[in-house]
Amino acid sequence: MTAELTVDERAELEALRTRVTQLEQQVAAANAAVAAAQERVYWLDRWHIDLNALMRRRGAAEFREAIRVLRGAIRMARRAKRKLLG
Repeated sequence: MTAELTVDERAELEALRTRVTQLEQQVAAANAAVAAAQERVYWLDRWHIDLNALMRRRGAAEFREAIRVLRGAIRMARRAKRKLLG
């Protein structure tokens, strides 16, 4: 004995299905982020690297700043290359 759905019930059911799909996509993205973090942590543990201790050392802040500057220069070079080539 199946009851027919009303228009409102069908609309609500479709909205719920859409929301479930969105939530499943968010869960998949979160799972991918966790997996990537676990991969990085695995290698840090395997190489016996303690990032907290490393970042407390003298010169760590300056090193991070130098890396930021380098990454900025690389980004600018890539943008310039894209503009020139395409």
